[in-house]
Formats: sequence, structure tokens, C-alpha cells
Amino acid sequence: MLKSKFQKINHAVKRAIKNPLVLNMLLVGGISLLVKLIGFFKETIVASFFGLSELLDTYYIAVLIPTFIQNVFIGALKNLFIPNYVAELKTTNQKGSFQSFTFISITILIIILTLFALFFTEFLLEYSFPGHDENYYQLIRNQIYVALPCLFFWGYSGFLSGLLEIKDKFLKSSISQFFIPIVIIVCLMFFEPVFGDMVLVAGLTLGSLVSFIYLIIVSISENTLEFGKIKMNKNIKLMLNQYTPKVTSGLLTGINPFVDQFFAAQLVVGSISAIQYGTKIPAFTIGILILAIGNVLLPHFSKLISEDLNRAYLQLFKILKIVFIGSLLISIGTIILSTEIVRLLFERNEFDPGDTVIVSLIQKISLIYVPFYLCTLVCVNFLTATNKNKFMAWTSFWNLLLNIIMNIILVKYYAVYGLVWSTTIVYTIASFIYVGYTYKQFKKHLVQKI
Repeated sequence: MLKSKFQKINHAVKRAIKNPLVLNMLLVGGISLLVKLIGFFKETIVASFFGLSELLDTYYIAVLIPTFIQNVFIGALKNLFIPNYVAELKTTNQKGSFQSFTFISITILIIILTLFALFFTEFLLEYSFPGHDENYYQLIRNQIYVALPCLFFWGYSGFLSGLLEIKDKFLKSSISQFFIPIVIIVCLMFFEPVFGDMVLVAGLTLGSLVSFIYLIIVSISENTLEFGKIKMNKNIKLMLNQYTPKVTSGLLTGINPFVDQFFAAQLVVGSISAIQYGTKIPAFTIGILILAIGNVLLPHFSKLISEDLNRAYLQLFKILKIVFIGSLLISIGTIILSTEIVRLLFERNEFDPGDTVIVSLIQKISLIYVPFYLCTLVCVNFLTATNKNKFMAWTSFWNLLLNIIMNIILVKYYAVYGLVWSTTIVYTIASFIYVGYTYKQFKKHLVQKI
């Protein structure tokens, strides 16, 4: 009996390992794990250098602006590019035209958004984060100016990595993640006297440049680039039509960190840094699975949906079960060991035992939402592949409204912990909405088949 069960498990494992989807997810997940470990090492060095300081607070605000632009506006174009480019390959196959249109769109978009970022920095910064002296704002401005070139590097890198992922070159695409944390570590260890207060943002920009150069070299060697004369067709038009709802969804979702930063900036100095450190472990778990699941599933679902929609839905629900149960077990174990993990990773020099207590509690609260957030991510990839971006835009609007209301209420009673509870509640509710809507679409598809 026991031997029979063991043989079944062994057979299932061997079959899963031979599955190209599982192999790609394991590959990207393994590389992402190494990148995150390097990132954690980087954070221990940063904690040792800066603790919960004003300089670190200003750095996180400075990089929040270009990161927000990347995630909302530029990232949306990449997410739309992949499913519609896959459709292009299966229909008219005008690769050169589609790539040229996307490349030019990214360039124009980045130029416009860079000008907006400069305008925001010069005229709206004090209104967005009030209550600080001029030195505080100048530190933010100086770091934003250094970080803005990252928008070009990130935009073009996303385009290049998307082409590689469509060709199932996940290993070569994923390696590009190593460069940013490694370059930041090098800058901290050897060039801190040279860059001074700009050391972190200088490492970010230089690392982004190195990553971009690497992807150019790989893309040329893999013959993924094929530019040509632009000819508008239905796939390009569909991508354009979906851009507004996709950006709206990303914009409303991306505003949430700004909202949390705004409320945190009104609290004691170090609150922003405390949230950043407290969410490192959840971000570690999510970050690995976002890349392992998201980068693989979007092109996978895009291909599968065009071939067999029913099979795509069934595979989606199976993946949701595995992701939720697996991440739930990881979250519970990490919550139990939360204080020891924070003490081991960060408690040294300027990061004292009092900081450990604060960060550990924030970490425990944040870990609760990990399984729900990941299920939302899986559904978002599926719905993006089916161009259900209008639904996601409306859902993001209500999530943002709920987050603002919860922040206002909870911050009065629980200070910085209230902000984290608000995020956890919003992510949990959003997960039920996304999974429920996706299941409803599946039922509608079954009725249409009858």
C-alpha cells in the first residue's frame, strides 16, 4: 500500500518535471531565488550603512516615482505586447512591423513620462509629501534626477525580455535580473566615498544600464529583433485599444504605494523604511513567484488560449490551487520565525533591537496577504491574455478607494501597522474578486459551447 502510493508520487513528480511549463517555472524561479538572495545580502549592507534613516526614506521616495511609471505605463505596454504579438505570429506574421511600432511607442511614452516626472519633482513634491525641510526635498530631487535614465533602460529591457520569453528563452532573459543588486553592492562596498548620498541610486542606474546592454547582446545573438516598416493591422489596433484600460488598471493599482508612502510620511521618521524592511520577506516570496509564474504564464496562456480556451481555464484553476496551498504553508512558517529572521538579517550597527520589533510585526502582517496576492497575479496574467482589461481597471479603482478609506481609519489607531493591515485587507478582498470573476467567465464559456 505504502509502496504503491510512493510509486504514484514518484511518477507524478517525474511527469511534472518533464512538463515544459513546470521546467520553465522552476528555471525562472530558481534564478529569481538566487537574485533575491543577492538582493537580501544587498539589503543587509544597506541596513548596516543607513538603518532607518532620513536618507533611506528619501531614496525610497525617489525610486518610487520612476518605479511607478515603469510598472504602470511601460510595463502595461509589455504585458499587452506579449499576447498580441503571439496573435500576430499566428495570423499575419508581420513581425518587423509589430516590433517597430512597439519600440517607437515605448520611446515616445518614456519621453513624455520623463517630462512629467521632472514636472512632478519640481512643482508637486512638497504637496505630495508635506511636513519636511528643504534638505529632505532636495535629497529626493537629486536622487530622482539620477534615477530617471532608468526609465529608458527598463522600457527597452522589458521589450527585449518579452521577445526572449515568447521564444522560451527564459534562462537568458532571467539572468538580466542579477545585474542591478550586484552593481548596487559593488557601489556600496567600494564607491560610497565617491557617490556619497547618491550611492544607492547611482548603483540602481548603473545596474539597469548593464542589464540593458546584456539583453541587447542576447537578443542579437538569438535573432529575436526584426524591425520593419510599420503597417497597421488588427493586432496592433487591438493592442492600442487595450492600452487605456490596462494603464488605468495599473495606474489605480500603482497609486496604492504612493498612498501608503503619503500616510507613512506623516508619521515618525523611519516609518517608510520600517515598511520597506517589514515587507522584504513577503516581497522575497512574491518576487520569486511573480517572475516564475508571471513571466512564464503570460506567454504560455497567450499561446494556449488561441489553441484551446477550455483547456486553458482548467489549467488555470489547477495552478491556482497549487499556488495558494504552497504559498500559504510558506507564509505560516515564515510568520512563526519572523522575529528571528529580521534579527538575523538586519540587526547590526544602526539597526537596533527596537527596529527589529517594529519590522518583525510589520512582516507578520504582510505575510498574511501573500497567498491571496499570488492568486490575484495568476488571474491577472490569464485575464490579460484574454484582453479583459476593462474589468481589471474597475476592480483596481475600487481597491484604491478601499485602501484610502482603510488607511484613514486604521492609521489613527495603529499608526504604521494600520497601513500594513490596510494593504493586507485590500489584497485579500481583491483575490476573491479576481478568482470569482475568472470562474464566472469560465461558466459563461461552457454555456456558449453548449
